[in-house]
Amino acid sequence: MDKDLKIIASINQRIGLKNNQTPIAKKAWYAVGFFFLLIILTFQKWSPIAGNWALMAFSFFFMIVAFSVAIVFRSRGKKLQKLISTQNLIASWTLDNAQKNNYVDYLFKNELGKNQVILFSISFIAIIVFGLFILFIPEGKLAMLGVLAGLIIFLALFAFGMPYYYKYKNKQGDGIVLIGKKYAYINGFFHNWDFPLSGIKSIKIIHKPFYGIRLTYYYTDRTFRHSETLYIPANQDIHLHELIQQFKD
Repeated sequence: MDKDLKIIASINQRIGLKNNQTPIAKKAWYAVGFFFLLIILTFQKWSPIAGNWALMAFSFFFMIVAFSVAIVFRSRGKKLQKLISTQNLIASWTLDNAQKNNYVDYLFKNELGKNQVILFSISFIAIIVFGLFILFIPEGKLAMLGVLAGLIIFLALFAFGMPYYYKYKNKQGDGIVLIGKKYAYINGFFHNWDFPLSGIKSIKIIHKPFYGIRLTYYYTDRTFRHSETLYIPANQDIHLHELIQQFKD
């Protein structure tokens, strides 16, 4: 009886789950329409922005960017919908507050640590490059020093600010985990590896920093092959060996 109630509750949660990729696609389409309208207005004699070619070029660039975002997130929305509708779903569960907090804290510490390494590496290179200019080119030393300081401050704000932003977003997550052979929805974030020359590199059960799955997938783009690792927390009653076997079948 309890098992049946859990199954029903899980189904109801999936039905109530909103596709968070769709609103992004809609907003991007609105942006496409807005920038397209600006382009049209630059060619109308009665328009207050008529002949403003700089604005036209600006609008055209951002229209292309918005169009690309709309196409990408429209595709992602369709894929996520297949998980929500159980069409491509292998397993699903919901994290409790303690599980979600452990997951969020781990992601925060991991992201903060990686960003610090990147920050120090880029700052070290920037100091050497700008230092050589400052040392051998007398003119504009203060300007170059100001640019260097501004660059490091900007990188530091990004490196330390983004982990806190994602921690906030993860704290607001729904705690729902949906797993498919080529997709994963984890606490509000959607991942997919169904592109050409893409797939799963490795998948294994982990017990630290929490019980769950470590899934590494790879994808290929213009800058060659890349990989990303997902740490997916799971409930203790989830049979992860059976789940992993479905990826291998």
